[in-house]
Amino acid sequence: MALTVSDVERFEASRHRLEAIAYRLLGSASEAEDAVQETFLRWQAADVARVEVPEAWLTKVLTNLCLNQLTSARARRETYVGQWLPEPLLAGDPMLGPAETAEQRESVSLAVLALLERLSPGERAVYVLREAFGYPHREIAAILDITEDASQQTLHRARKHVARGRARTEVDTAAARRIVEEFLAAATSGRTEPLVELLTRDAVSIGDGGGKVPARAKAFEGAQAVATFLRGLFKPGKAKRALTGGPAEIHATTANGDPAVVAVVHGRVIGIMCLEVTPEGLAGFRNQVNPDKLERATRRWAATDHGEPLVRAF
Repeated sequence: MALTVSDVERFEASRHRLEAIAYRLLGSASEAEDAVQETFLRWQAADVARVEVPEAWLTKVLTNLCLNQLTSARARRETYVGQWLPEPLLAGDPMLGPAETAEQRESVSLAVLALLERLSPGERAVYVLREAFGYPHREIAAILDITEDASQQTLHRARKHVARGRARTEVDTAAARRIVEEFLAAATSGRTEPLVELLTRDAVSIGDGGGKVPARAKAFEGAQAVATFLRGLFKPGKAKRALTGGPAEIHATTANGDPAVVAVVHGRVIGIMCLEVTPEGLAGFRNQVNPDKLERATRRWAATDHGEPLVRAF
């Protein structure tokens, strides 16, 4: 059945919200886009005139598509080369979704998205719909075909899992830039001592190259090990320029609400490092260098004003 202009407009009015839900559920912008497109195809095939509440209908279809995707994604990640990290989104990306509350902002941080990987698909769906989008348990129950009591119990379990690894400190844009500037000054000093002073004792650095860009299969753990790795990472060299395709420009920004370092070569984003800030210091570094997970970031980078780089050669 052909959609009217009004039917298409009703779907488009929900697109950003649907993408934001799918991204939190899947941890992948490209997979989120595919899920939303499939939802549109289901909308196109439905008798939309009989749909009383389009938002609820679309959310239910999308969520169940994502639940099916999560099951197959788990199998794919078991054979993923190296560490798997969520796909980072740069500041202002509409796929980041609502950011009015601390819970909403936290739910899209890379640290929490990584923790959500430990949840069952059902736990992840309840957590995302409740914490990030404020759906009441009555609506979540209808979306997932469970009882309200089951939804509440599932949320309780999910919160416990996420809280175990949570120590994030929120920072505003100005503070995020200062943190990145201080970090880069230490990382490019050629010494490990300034870096160690910025890190927590149990700091961790994780890299995702997806088998396409060199990245250590195991995380670096402990302040000294992480500092040594970072000192080498930010040391300029001909071999490094050959690998990246030229000298990189290093910028300060935010990604998923966290301070972030962005490396750009000839307008192409080749790496995004998100810094996890805690009251004790920098506790985590999530370095995404898999080119497949940087395509959206590159498009976003080209479409926005990002100012002058902090470091011009890398």
